[in-house]
Amino acid sequence: MSDITIELNNVAKRYWLRRGWYVTSIRDEMERLTARLLRRQVAPREEFWALRDITFSLKRGDVLGLVGPNGAGKSTLLKILSRVTVPTYGSFVVNGRLGALIEIGAGFHPDFSGRENVYLNASLLGLSRKETDRVLPEIIAFAELGDFFDAAVKTYSSGMYTRLAFSVAAFVDPDVLLIDEILAVGDEYFQRKCYAKLNEFRSRGKTICFVSHDLAAVERLCRRGLLLEHGTVRAEGVFTTA
Repeated sequence: MSDITIELNNVAKRYWLRRGWYVTSIRDEMERLTARLLRRQVAPREEFWALRDITFSLKRGDVLGLVGPNGAGKSTLLKILSRVTVPTYGSFVVNGRLGALIEIGAGFHPDFSGRENVYLNASLLGLSRKETDRVLPEIIAFAELGDFFDAAVKTYSSGMYTRLAFSVAAFVDPDVLLIDEILAVGDEYFQRKCYAKLNEFRSRGKTICFVSHDLAAVERLCRRGLLLEHGTVRAEGVFTTA
């Protein structure tokens, strides 16, 4: 069995820009085609490459820090790995159960309670009802949401979303964990809990991709670093202190 958990080969992602918007949805394309059929003038489109020719691999136990300025392509890369979007060209594989925290509220139904969303997310990750029942007390204890655990998540603050999302991702026992700056939303106490859990994951040989602008946190947690700029890899290296 291969020890590779994540592998990307020449992955690139292109978006089309029109009137300041990314043309990424069927609705956008339908509006453009309708305008053409009605012979209305359509603003010219420009291509924007969020990623170009990204190639790297991670083995079991690797912890990678993705750094770079806003718009460098970090979030796009995690969205490809979590299959939220697809690459324009290139290929990638993710082996094992995937846990992802890439956007506040992503994967949660706003009208469901925290408890109901736990079961929903766990089922999407392949857990049975019995397996979810087993880890539910740990999720409740870690999230510390009190009575809000049974309230609709549309009533949650961003910090409460973070507590629920991290708790679900942590206790469904993923083989690969993707985190995109979401921990910056939580309070300091919960951040410390999360970093302690991530260090536990690292000691258990989990693979982690961690996006953050906090370079000290990246260096403390990660063994490797990848610097993205304008969608390309500008530098990569190993942290000797992690």
